[in-house]
Amino acid sequence: MKKILPVYVRVPVIFFAVFGAMEFFIESGDRPAFIKYPMLTLFLFVFLFILIAIEITMSAVDNVTYSIMTDEQRKQLDDATSLGLTETEWYKNLMKRLTKSEPIENEANLLLDHDYDGIKELDNNLPPWWVYLFYGCIGFAAVYLVRFEIMGADNQEMEFQKEMAQAKIDIEEYKKTAPDLMDEKTVILLTDASELAKGKAIYETNCVACHRPDGGGQIGPNLTDDNWILGGGIKNIFHTITNGGRDGKGMVAWKGNLKPTEIQHVASYIISLKGTNPKDAKAPEGDVWVDDTAKEVAQK
Repeated sequence: MKKILPVYVRVPVIFFAVFGAMEFFIESGDRPAFIKYPMLTLFLFVFLFILIAIEITMSAVDNVTYSIMTDEQRKQLDDATSLGLTETEWYKNLMKRLTKSEPIENEANLLLDHDYDGIKELDNNLPPWWVYLFYGCIGFAAVYLVRFEIMGADNQEMEFQKEMAQAKIDIEEYKKTAPDLMDEKTVILLTDASELAKGKAIYETNCVACHRPDGGGQIGPNLTDDNWILGGGIKNIFHTITNGGRDGKGMVAWKGNLKPTEIQHVASYIISLKGTNPKDAKAPEGDVWVDDTAKEVAQK
């Protein structure tokens, strides 16, 4: 029997349609679903096997049915299957509904009276698809006019600005729950003993060569007094450790070696060293730093 699509097109189309639907609806993270879940691969192989088996079975049934037909039935079937798509009855009926075209033999009844240098005009009806599309455009224009010009709905630019503003809010909220995306704006001071112990371990591994184990300062400045070259407090210290100190003579940037959470721990530990007064500490450098934020809170 004649099929609209040949088997070598029909089978791949059905198979990849099912494959695409599985990949779309099954959550598999950054890997394809058929790789993350081996059972899906097995299912796809079985499904392809069944598709091929169905096609073979249908072909065999068609051959058997054709062999038991009479000569007249075979002729009718051959005539029907030999017709092209545009020659089939259903296609002709469909086009007639869509275009309302008149047969060529009725052309004389459609001729208009006027004549332009031998050029005549037919009074054909407009195709229904064109008419309905035109009415649809009128309806769309009316809705658009009311929505945007009368009711003042957001245009594309306003929608974009709102979406960007919401995206910034979402990013900031996400950073609060993603420690490794922390920066000097979102970092907070850690005071728990276990957290400070982690900071101490990082300090002893990376910082003692320049600041001494007790924070009294050696090549680098004293970390136990009230003076800071680039500002004190958790936010300033986090920024300095992350991006480095003064150009040419300051501390190197540690953002390539330490994670934001590790920098937060060591910065909190450094703040805990304030007032410990180690022996033979280095002289103060920089200016006395006052936490304006804490001062404002105290005044309130």
